[in-house]
Amino acid sequence: MKDPLYHEKKNTLFLVLAGIFIMNALLAEILGVKIFSLEKLLDVPPAQINFFGQMTLDFNLTAGAVLWPVVFITTDIINEFFGQRGVRKISFLTVGLIALAFVLIYTITLLPPADFWIDYNSKDPNGNSFNINFAYRLIFQQGLGIMVGSLIAFLLGQLLDVFIFQKLRRITGSGKIWLRATGSTLVSQFIDSFLVLFIAFYVWGKWPLQQVLAIGIINYIYKFGVAILLTPMIYLGHSIIDRYLGKKNAELLADEAAESSKNLL
Repeated sequence: MKDPLYHEKKNTLFLVLAGIFIMNALLAEILGVKIFSLEKLLDVPPAQINFFGQMTLDFNLTAGAVLWPVVFITTDIINEFFGQRGVRKISFLTVGLIALAFVLIYTITLLPPADFWIDYNSKDPNGNSFNINFAYRLIFQQGLGIMVGSLIAFLLGQLLDVFIFQKLRRITGSGKIWLRATGSTLVSQFIDSFLVLFIAFYVWGKWPLQQVLAIGIINYIYKFGVAILLTPMIYLGHSIIDRYLGKKNAELLADEAAESSKNLL
């Protein structure tokens, strides 16, 4: 017998997961324009990985890579309990919101700056002069390239992720959560890692192809490692949902999601 509050809890769960998913995806798009050094963050020597004798790679990552693992985990949890329809629904909604953010940010960067705002923000902490309005437009408009790339890469990655996830679930049943969660993420993020960087930085940003490939390889190595390390978080998420819905209701919801996904495979 279902919990009388089953449907209310189910809807609340989807709303919470959707909120976490959208917030992190949107922030990753806006903040991803920054490239940071993981070695400097950890205070270790540069990796200096030699790739085919042509590229020396360090762990220089887009700032969005810090937030995307949360999106990966949330995708797998939504996939498990709400199936392909749930992931598709939230993915298309997120793409729509990213596109809206694209338009709003671009429009705002074109607004004429107030003179006092420029004067007040005309020097850095060392007293060096700089154009704050130019810097503002440069940062946010460069971020638009990432958004354009992500509209394509994000959707392809999500649709591929949900397809592989549900295929693996049909093979493994309700067990081996780690296999379908990690396996689907590793495949989908290989496509996403390179496609978004190619569009954002090679096509839009005019970066050298070698540099784009270098960052793409490093980003994927990072995502590969993080996907493995965060596998316990998938089980933690399932445990929290089991307690919230009740074990039997959680299993019922997962079975319903798997059954509804069969018709879409």
